[in-house]
Amino acid sequence: MVTSLTLVLSPVAEPEVPACMAQPEEYLIRLPDECFQEGTDSHFYNVGRCPRALCDGSLVDSLQCRDGVEHCCGILHMEVREIHCVGYVLPIKVVAECGCASCTQPKVLVRGKASAADNGEPLRFGEIYLGAEKIGFTGYKGTFTIEVPPNTPRMVVKFVDRMQKFVDAVKVFPFDQHGGAVYQDVKLMRRKKPVNLEAMETNVIPLGEVAGEDPIGEIVIPPASFFMPNGQVYNGTVKASVTFVDPRDITTVNTASSDLNYINGEGDVFPLRTYGMFSVDFWEEETNQALETGRVEVKMDAELIKMPEHIQKMKLWSLNPMTGLWEEEGSFRQAKEKRGKREERAFLIGNLEIRERRLFNLDVPENRRCFVKVRAYINEKFMADEQMEGIVVTLINLEPRPGYPSNPQAWGRFDSVVTGPNGACLPAFCDGQRADAYTAYVTATMGGEELEAVPSSPTLNPGAIGVSQPYLNKLGYRRTDHDDPALKKTAFKINLAKPNQNNIDETNGPIYAYRSLKQCEEAPVTANHFRFYRVEVDRYEYNVVPFKESDLTTWTGDYLSWWPNPQEFRACYIKVKINGPQEYMVRSRNVGGSHPRTRGQLYGLRDARSVRDLAIYNSSAACVEFKCSGMLFDQGLVDRTLVSIIPQGSCRRTAVNSYLREYLGRHPPLMENNDTTVFNMLAPVDPLGHNYGIYTVTDQNPRLAKEIAIGRCFDGTSDGFSREMKSTTGIALTFTCHEKPVGRKSFFQRLLEFPAQTLTEIQREMRGNEQLRGSSQVVAYPSGLRTMFSTQTRRTPGFRRRVGAARTQQ
Repeated sequence: MVTSLTLVLSPVAEPEVPACMAQPEEYLIRLPDECFQEGTDSHFYNVGRCPRALCDGSLVDSLQCRDGVEHCCGILHMEVREIHCVGYVLPIKVVAECGCASCTQPKVLVRGKASAADNGEPLRFGEIYLGAEKIGFTGYKGTFTIEVPPNTPRMVVKFVDRMQKFVDAVKVFPFDQHGGAVYQDVKLMRRKKPVNLEAMETNVIPLGEVAGEDPIGEIVIPPASFFMPNGQVYNGTVKASVTFVDPRDITTVNTASSDLNYINGEGDVFPLRTYGMFSVDFWEEETNQALETGRVEVKMDAELIKMPEHIQKMKLWSLNPMTGLWEEEGSFRQAKEKRGKREERAFLIGNLEIRERRLFNLDVPENRRCFVKVRAYINEKFMADEQMEGIVVTLINLEPRPGYPSNPQAWGRFDSVVTGPNGACLPAFCDGQRADAYTAYVTATMGGEELEAVPSSPTLNPGAIGVSQPYLNKLGYRRTDHDDPALKKTAFKINLAKPNQNNIDETNGPIYAYRSLKQCEEAPVTANHFRFYRVEVDRYEYNVVPFKESDLTTWTGDYLSWWPNPQEFRACYIKVKINGPQEYMVRSRNVGGSHPRTRGQLYGLRDARSVRDLAIYNSSAACVEFKCSGMLFDQGLVDRTLVSIIPQGSCRRTAVNSYLREYLGRHPPLMENNDTTVFNMLAPVDPLGHNYGIYTVTDQNPRLAKEIAIGRCFDGTSDGFSREMKSTTGIALTFTCHEKPVGRKSFFQRLLEFPAQTLTEIQREMRGNEQLRGSSQVVAYPSGLRTMFSTQTRRTPGFRRRVGAARTQQ
């Protein structure tokens, strides 16, 4: 059956209502804590933004169907304003006028890693197909990057292992239509070891992978059923590899192919509920030539199907690797067979011909469907204007296993959706009669990082979860660590109870009837919804030229833009170690350093709180973003950003990475660093690494570039990833911070009252600093020679580098 793509009709605005108003919309950004605005009684400031809309075209030829170049509503003019903060004035650029301009066309990417589900072995140099076209290979570590072609409604990607270790995987990837990259962790099923079959005998291959339980079914191959490609019957020894994805094992859900959809006779896409998938490979023992089969029987144990209506609707399906959709192969008939002398069991029996390498499925079409509303937030404050876009939310439908009322459970279906500005609506099976007939397991990820769900213990908090009572109790919300605090906190489980339209408590989300998709997508943030949030150290970002990283179309070409290139984003971080009893905020102040158009002008601020090293007492470290040096948006001249690293507290600098100091000395001008409470540098142009304490990552998605760089910074390596801070590796700067005890007298008072004890304390502290610094010291500039830019080039004597060790000195 050949089907056409879905036609989407968009209503055109009335002529008197322009698609792009000159007056910008309200868009609030948060200011630094020291910039409270008395006029609005808040820390927020309206910088304005232009609506995301296409402009009317102007066809020069009446025979044209569309404009040669699309025009979108964008920024025509910005103006500079000043914000008065405590102790300084903060510049900011706001949108003054919107208008039609050429649309920004950001790249849409899918990135990720393909690896084995059992032990993480990467798919090295595996072939990647987009439809029938081979578009590339995975890397040595299984990584891949795929650019989504324009106007792609559905992205179907196939991964093929040339070494035949893994079963071919067909994945349907969600992606962000507004640009940027979505990260996908592709898990592959390892191909089963082959067994020998005699072609002229009856062969039975069980289908089931759960230890200690009966197989779900079996494949019965009659004698003389194997054929060579020329049609001749094969009568020798057959090598057979049958790999089964058993939904009774919930860990296999990540290895399943496609998104379990099919197209019915009317051309509509409908979901399937799976009872298992299997991949079959037959080949000659001597020549390794692939073999085909005639009609084989596929039997299913009917007693394992606990929903009576599923017995009537069960069918055999095969996966079309081009479309990622399942196609019907045949139906099942009911039969009874004796197993043993007395036992008689009911089976479903279907027939199948295996003519090509395809994935087969035991599925039931299902029409009891709903949508679940989920939103992702920057933090657990759950502010409406701090939602996150581009988050991959996955919902796995769970059903009670045979013989168990609730747990353990089998999965039946999964769906993934990328969050937009108003969250995500995930399709799911639901039931209006029994609230717990279907349950769901929901997760959210960004760039490989799992977001955290709202806790459900010790008590349910409807205000935090986002769902009001009494509907919340009916849905049975439970975070995965509800009964065991040792488990992960990154998922929740709910009953998929179809909303009762006669009950006012169930008409405002978070579950919507299948025909209410529009209501779900347009639901206000005040409506019921489930929530995820990022677990991160306190961070704050301020850009003089505002930019929403989740929407690349908001990028503005300006000399003071933090990201100078909308097609490529380079994230730079510096790792700062803190010796002290607390966690401290560390700020980077980023100013134009060498470019004549930006010298002395602020690009932005970044704040990051240091994270404790769990293995070392009184030690923490912060990964602080700074603006990378490089070309500005006009690609004319390089600007070396003047970066100032300032811990917020009673701190002084005690060490600088020797390799970093040497690099800065060889790339003048060198910044003044006589004030030990701050570190100044002209940011490196080169992408340095962990030996310097500098972490640089370039990607087409700014958030993904930052997440990868932060993971490397935490780990202290140039190619690793960690969410646990390692404060002794890959350090650029070290500060020692002290907290004055409450009621402690000043230094001069102590010196007058207890001179001997005070001098002893000073000597002890100096010895400690010597150990932190090492043996070498740097003599500060005389006061008469202190300038912001040195007039002479100074070279630091070279050091002999030791492999695998990074040295730090003042």
